[in-house]
Amino acid sequence: MSELERLAARARDDGRLGIDTEFMPEGRYRPLLCLVQVCVGEEVVVLDPLQDQLGDPRPLSAVLADPAIEVVLHAGRQDVAILRRAWSTTFANVFDTQVAAGFAGFSAQAGYTGLLHDVLKIRLAKSASFTRWDVRPLTPEQLHYAREDVEHLLPLADELQRRLSERERLEWAREECLAIAEATDERAPEDAWRRLPRITGLDSRGRALARELAAWRERVAAAEDRPVGSVVRDPTLVELAKRAPRNTHELGQIRGAGPDVIRRRARDILAAVQRGRAAPPIRLDDLDRLATDSIDGPTIALAEALVRARAQQAGLAYELIAARADLAPIVVAARRSRPEPDVRTLRGWRRELVGAELLELLAGKRRLGVVNGQVDVG
Repeated sequence: MSELERLAARARDDGRLGIDTEFMPEGRYRPLLCLVQVCVGEEVVVLDPLQDQLGDPRPLSAVLADPAIEVVLHAGRQDVAILRRAWSTTFANVFDTQVAAGFAGFSAQAGYTGLLHDVLKIRLAKSASFTRWDVRPLTPEQLHYAREDVEHLLPLADELQRRLSERERLEWAREECLAIAEATDERAPEDAWRRLPRITGLDSRGRALARELAAWRERVAAAEDRPVGSVVRDPTLVELAKRAPRNTHELGQIRGAGPDVIRRRARDILAAVQRGRAAPPIRLDDLDRLATDSIDGPTIALAEALVRARAQQAGLAYELIAARADLAPIVVAARRSRPEPDVRTLRGWRRELVGAELLELLAGKRRLGVVNGQVDVG
């Protein structure tokens, strides 16, 4: 029986395991998986995917995909995404201790070392976090650091689950962890343009060009395994979409399109521009048109006050419930009498906690005031 088969069998017997990864994102299109740390019971094993002895990961990846086995992580979104890709697996039953901490009265961004100290009174040195995990051999300090990342993970989860059960918040936390289980670092090239800065400043024709240019850049970066910004930087790409150069001379007039870019990329850039010219214009859909106006600022602040008050009363981190990106579309939709936007604050447990009340406030059916120094809704 291989090491991974043995670990998988133990995890199935226990019904859970803890897992963490070390990776290197620098200089690559996607992060390189360098270590996988697994804890089952009190046993901690450090697996090295960059060494041949790891072998076939399928026994352990099958465990990660088994809904009967709880997979415990801390701030595990990127760990899940990397393992999903590197091990060709899925995740079905994730419990993220950072997410859980937000429901237990701690910060929604609570770090692992701070949380261990606050919950279990355990102190970790954490001295090797920014070392080169892709260089072999690893130092004793690195291996010690890697082991500590999972050594106390299961006891931490146990204590958080106990506290959440007492407060009847455990199922809310589990619901929130479903999004962690779906994390991926796969990106559709055709959607890359939406992540560009200042994209709303382009007209419908410019957005069509930006889509083609960003999709071309994404594919080049993936093929060459390099960051997208090293192919063409974001501001340069947006300017390319705005100016739509027709030849190398016009291309050379754009800041960021220096001699090296022209020498290596000119033909492909101009071809992408040509495809963008021929593509249908991209007009803003209804959600894009839900942009805020200056008159929305006070109402958004009012909405935030209500959400913060309810979060404080429930003992939850505010960030778990809403951000400005959630509240602004709700406010604008209410002002324009549009249908409810599909944002997290209006779904599931958040709607139960404050979302429905927020809609009534924006519809003028409730009033927000201050009584004895506390926000009161009447």
